[in-house]
Amino acid sequence: MTPTDSRAVITAWATASPFGLGNEAFRQGMAAEAVAVGPAEGDGYPALQVAEVPDFDAREVLGRKGTRSMDRVTALTVATVGRLLSDESGERIAGLSEHTALVLGTTTGSAHSMLDFTRESLIQKRPYFVDPTKFPNTVMNCAAGQSAIWHRLRGPNTTIASGRTSALSTLAYAARLQRSGRVGQVICGAAEELSPTRAWLTWHQNRTLDTAPVGEGCGLFLLEPETTAIEAGRTALADVLAIGTAVSHDARDASRALKRCIEQVVPEAVREDLWLIAWSEAPGEYAAAEEEALASLFAHTKAAHLYVGDHIGDTGAASAAFQIAAVLARAADEPSDEPRLALVSAVDRDGTIAAALLRLRPRTR
Repeated sequence: MTPTDSRAVITAWATASPFGLGNEAFRQGMAAEAVAVGPAEGDGYPALQVAEVPDFDAREVLGRKGTRSMDRVTALTVATVGRLLSDESGERIAGLSEHTALVLGTTTGSAHSMLDFTRESLIQKRPYFVDPTKFPNTVMNCAAGQSAIWHRLRGPNTTIASGRTSALSTLAYAARLQRSGRVGQVICGAAEELSPTRAWLTWHQNRTLDTAPVGEGCGLFLLEPETTAIEAGRTALADVLAIGTAVSHDARDASRALKRCIEQVVPEAVREDLWLIAWSEAPGEYAAAEEEALASLFAHTKAAHLYVGDHIGDTGAASAAFQIAAVLARAADEPSDEPRLALVSAVDRDGTIAAALLRLRPRTR
């Protein structure tokens, strides 16, 4: 378990989701219980439903300079970091240190870039005329590195690959960076891209087309000391009270592992006070394990249940980031003059499991 520094709070968030680019599109889509899923456009996809960030083109969003060879997951991340660091007038937010850290979660980086580059190295004429400008996209930390360069972030730059638990892993890592005194402000979250390559990998993992739609997007959060936020005029949105992690050997073991993980972060004395539970909606047989664990612990509580994947599909590494974003959006839409507790559950088919307890700060309309 990672107990977080009580002085570090989430003060801002930004998303690029299948509802559109920006927080308002995400908030409205979730509030309306819309479903941003449809058939795949373009060639090369298996017959899966997909959830794509609509009308997203790197050159249109970021400009033509520096985007010619940028892949989709990098473009989504760079655009989302930009929105996180901009105020309502489009200027850089106040009080941001140039040594701000960036911690980004992923599954493998861009699977499409990796496999496409490898394919070109095998089929092109000797001496294998691949496009060297596309090689950086094959490196797993490309999106984090390019985002830091683009937005002039000179603090620690880290990529964490832990699948659907990635966003919670980045929060825990950010908390450790802050407790060690290495950095004050941290941008953390996760990103995932939609491509024919990822869709086929999903199909091969499930061996069926009867699976959750394949989604994409990026969700990021600014974690900073509350004193820094106050000086810059920002309001604390939530405290990250604790993050727990566990590993399961298989789906049969996942329920026990998740239950143990949640028991670490949510003391029995406060379970009755839980306001909201954001489900991971784990893939395949892991879904039953998550349901069993949550039902055994919270069946008799009054906590509401939040399902994000029903609306934007399986967004892979970005799943838990969108769960956190949905919690923050719900808190804004349903303000309270009392603090409230929310649980975020994350389960990946590779056996990684995580849970986080958030305390939403009181808010008024």
